[in-house]
Amino acid sequence: MTAPVFVVEHFDAGGAGQYVLDGPEGRHAVSVKRLRPGESVVLTDGAGRWAECDVVGTEGKDRLIVHMTSMSEEPPESPRITVVQALPKGDRGELAVETMTETGVDAIVPWAAARCITQWKGDRGLKALGKWRATAREAGKQSRRVRFPEVADAATSKQVAALLAKADFAAVLHESGEETLATAELPPEGEIVLVVGPEGGVSPEELALFEEAGAKAYRLGPTVLRTSTAGTAATALLLGRSGRWS
Repeated sequence: MTAPVFVVEHFDAGGAGQYVLDGPEGRHAVSVKRLRPGESVVLTDGAGRWAECDVVGTEGKDRLIVHMTSMSEEPPESPRITVVQALPKGDRGELAVETMTETGVDAIVPWAAARCITQWKGDRGLKALGKWRATAREAGKQSRRVRFPEVADAATSKQVAALLAKADFAAVLHESGEETLATAELPPEGEIVLVVGPEGGVSPEELALFEEAGAKAYRLGPTVLRTSTAGTAATALLLGRSGRWS
């Protein structure tokens, strides 16, 4: 089993020697994981930098003392996969973020689609966005990632269209697609942007806007997936086809 991952805000200069993990992460390591001297852990900033460490000891209930044995930096993956996720109902948005993170998505863009039942406005929207970002962080730790996906601010359809226009491959999951995502020609590098619509589907106006920006409609398969699972299934397919899972 791989070593558990804990998040730090920064690493001490030099990248080696003793390090004290405290705060909520230290408390989780000491009081929940109950780590003991000699066990291994990984510390990461969630942006690609990470260090292999050996547990030296503990102080109280929330301080884990480790010895950093090595430090590395994981380069960004290519092609980079961004999923534009329409806002689902209830906690299904967090489920989508969690499973896409575990699968390996690089960025998630919350999308306020026209047919979304859920609307992010004011403090409620900021709270929901905070939950998505916290979910990505926790799922990144659980899945032993050292580069967590970026969760952007909620985007309008026009902002999504601008994102699609810059992509090396842009796709909208939609039943009108004549081609499946499994047969699409993918770029060997660059940016892949995929749009997942809401429960009510992508509106004709949105579909036309995205097609004008260069995004083609593709079918994922013969069945209809929920908006909270379609992005994860599509991400897994793209990771396999692009060679990132090879």
